[in-house]
Amino acid sequence: MISRIKDSIINNLKNILGWRTSRKIVVFSVDDYGNVRLNSKESRTKLDEAGLKVYSRFDLLDTLETKQDLEQLYEVLDSVKDKNGRHAVFTPFALPCNIDFEKMEANDFQHYYFEKLPETYAKLANQQPEAYSGAWEVWKEGIAKGFLKPQFHGREHLNLTVFNDKLKKRDFELLTALKNKSYTSISDDDYPTMSSTAAFDFWDSKENETLKPIIKEGLQLFEEVYGYSSTYFTPPVYNIHHSLFATLKENGIHYIDLGLIRKEHQGLNSYKTSFNYTGKKTVEGLNIMVRNVVFEPTEDRGLDWVNFALKQIERAFRWNRAAIISSHRVNFCGHIDPKNREKGLETLRKLLHEIVKKWPDVEFMAADELGDYLSKQRK
Repeated sequence: MISRIKDSIINNLKNILGWRTSRKIVVFSVDDYGNVRLNSKESRTKLDEAGLKVYSRFDLLDTLETKQDLEQLYEVLDSVKDKNGRHAVFTPFALPCNIDFEKMEANDFQHYYFEKLPETYAKLANQQPEAYSGAWEVWKEGIAKGFLKPQFHGREHLNLTVFNDKLKKRDFELLTALKNKSYTSISDDDYPTMSSTAAFDFWDSKENETLKPIIKEGLQLFEEVYGYSSTYFTPPVYNIHHSLFATLKENGIHYIDLGLIRKEHQGLNSYKTSFNYTGKKTVEGLNIMVRNVVFEPTEDRGLDWVNFALKQIERAFRWNRAAIISSHRVNFCGHIDPKNREKGLETLRKLLHEIVKKWPDVEFMAADELGDYLSKQRK
């Protein structure tokens, strides 16, 4: 009972303050696309045999999206139309780069090297053709047809400080993962303020200076890989220090996705809490966007995810808010277990059909389109 009351309060808080619109807009913000976490089922088996832990469903199921993942996702998105005759659209918060596993191995894992996403896909197409042959072409087709509108999620989905420190120490978990062309099941217990997958986590605030050129390069590479510049940014694991906001703004970012209640690390394990809402502006001029609907259909929380999402959307519309739905790629991955993809996509299909049935005047938008609409309304 107490938990339900708490959830109700938080869900209403997401919608009380900020920009309003009478239009019924639905955005799907989906994290982690373009990122290699787990290479294959065979890799997971070898990691298990080596004793590496499964900390979450991401360690167990999260792989670079396959051709089948993308094709089946497009079919579901295309199964509904909004009031304007537009199908549903995903905004994948995506990475342009991954670890260059082959180059690292050739250099005895002494140094970190990265490669651009098309190179990753080309290698995987040779290594696992059934899953990845033609996958990058299907990715580009999805962008061209409006099923996907990727935005920036960082240069790569890993913390270089943790990575390089573990590399120097010849950390067993890291080396085992890398030898299996994966970056998963890696403990970060020795790093109290840093997650191994959070690209912008740090210990000392001075470290943020080293992250500025990575952001700039990451945005340049994003444009090379995806064919246009990104204007919207979500940091991996939602963590980033405000000293990096100016660099984002200077390099073309207009909108930043942050949590409703944000604990920002100030350095040396000291934190500052702030409250955010959609349309709030940072001093640098970034528009803050806050996701107000959670949809994680393969996460086992004992929920009816369709009804759970619909109630959150209904609450957003009641407050005259756009519904910004938060999700992750792992819900729609089938490379390790096709049943995971089947469950995620079937639940997504049901949700989409219930949305257009319940709100015939709904409009599907990409996240950057919503940001642009918000900006125009304010002028």
